[in-house]
Amino acid sequence: MKIAIASEGNTLKSQIDSRFGRCNYFAFYDTDTNQVEFLNNLGKEASGGAGPATVQFVAQHGVKRVVAREFGGKTVLLLQNLGIEMVTQSDKTIEEIISEVNANK
Repeated sequence: MKIAIASEGNTLKSQIDSRFGRCNYFAFYDTDTNQVEFLNNLGKEASGGAGPATVQFVAQHGVKRVVAREFGGKTVLLLQNLGIEMVTQSDKTIEEIISEVNANK
C-alpha cells in the first residue's frame, strides 16, 4: 500500500508538516517494498484551492492513506469520495511515522 505523509523537508528526519494542502513535500512510502520517495508538493503553488489540487496530486500516485496533522473541510470530502484513508498525527518525524506504520502491519 502507498502512503503519503505531509513533510516539511525531503529527508526521513524531517518533521510532519502542519499543512496538508500547502505542505512542502510528500514522503510517499510503499509498505510492500519499504521504499520512500520524497516529492515536491505541486499543489502548494495553487493560488486558490491548494487542498483539492493536493488531493489530486496524491491520488495520481496511487495513495490509499494520507498522514498529516490536519485536513481542511474540502480536502476531507474529496479524500472520502476517493476512498483514501486520512490519519492525523502529532509532531513526529517521517521516520517515526514510518516506524509506527510498520509496527502496525
